[in-house]
This record gives sequence, structure tokens and C-alpha cells, in this order.
Amino acid sequence: MVRTLRISYLQHVFARVIWMDYPTNTLRMPFYLNTQRLALLSVLTALCLGIQLLPRPMNVEFTSLIAFATGMVFGSLYGSSLGVLVMLANGFLSPYGFAGVVLPFQVIGMGLIGLAGGLYRRMTDRATRAGAFAEAAILGAFLTFIYDVLTNVGTAVFFTMSGMAFHEALITALVLGAVPAAVHVTWNTALFGMVTVPLVSAMHRMLAWR
Repeated sequence: MVRTLRISYLQHVFARVIWMDYPTNTLRMPFYLNTQRLALLSVLTALCLGIQLLPRPMNVEFTSLIAFATGMVFGSLYGSSLGVLVMLANGFLSPYGFAGVVLPFQVIGMGLIGLAGGLYRRMTDRATRAGAFAEAAILGAFLTFIYDVLTNVGTAVFFTMSGMAFHEALITALVLGAVPAAVHVTWNTALFGMVTVPLVSAMHRMLAWR
């Protein structure tokens, strides 16, 4: 009986933390009882991992969008967790090879994108209004820029391991990463602007279906 009460209390605390992370969610059923949410999260994670690990043009990715949308629908905790998990797997299994010292910077950057999705949803009560398309595009550009700056810092750290001074390594990393970063920002600006609103709306409809 004591063990059962202890588990129930921990479940209550966990559910309370989730609600505090995303109090505007209209689906107040505790997460651990909602199989629809668990199923959708599992599908999103598997889809994101599958796409991320497939051979593809560099910096043409969907992980940022899915992590951001997950944060909007489930809260920043789950958005950032999905981003961190996918980038950890990507760091070891990517078709481009092991990420090395850049991996922690990739993990932090993608975690921030998922976190931002939850924070953005808490600041707006009408995520499907017309202006949300433009806001999503701007956020996509800004968050991608932050991610690329972080990964360039990681590249600079890698360069310093060969004896290069950090300021020189950082300048070199930023110059070498300028074109890939421009491609990444352009891609995510268009992707966030066109897909975020309909994707989030579709996810909400799936969770509301009975």
C-alpha cells in the first residue's frame, strides 16, 4: 500500500510539472494516462530520428521544425528532450560521421529550439492566426542562426585542439561555416514559415480526436 501511494504521489507531481510547463494546454488529462499523447510523441521521435539519419544535403533537415512543434504542443520539456535525443543519436550515427567535440553544442542548440517552441506557445493564445506564419518564419531564422553559431563555436574548439588560438579558430570556423549557415537559415525560414502552423494544428486535432 505504501509503495502504491508513493508511486501515485510521484505521478501526481510529474503531471503537475508537465501542466506548469504548459498550463495553456486544453487537454488537461495527466500525461501518464493519455495514450494518444504517448503514441504521437513516439511517432514524432521515430520520424525525426529516421529523417535525421538518412543521407541528405547538409543542413537540409526537419529536426528543428519537429522539435519546435513538439515544444508548442507538448511543452518546452518535451520539445527540448526530443531535440536533445535526436541530436545525441545523430552525433554517433550521422551519415557525415561522428560529431566529436561539436556534439555537445549540437545537443544544446537543438534543445534550445525545442525549448523555444514551448515558450512561444505560452506567449500566444492564437497560434493559427495569419500573423503566426510570419512569426514562425522569423523564429525559425533566429533559432537556426543561434544553432549555427553554437556549432561554429564547437568547431572552433575542435580547431584549438591542433594548437590554434581560440580567436583565430573562431574566425576560421565562422568563415568556413558561413555558406552552410546561410543554406540552413534559408531552409528553416521557409520551412518554419510554411509548415509550423498547419503541423501544430494537425497535432492538436489528433490529440483532440476520440
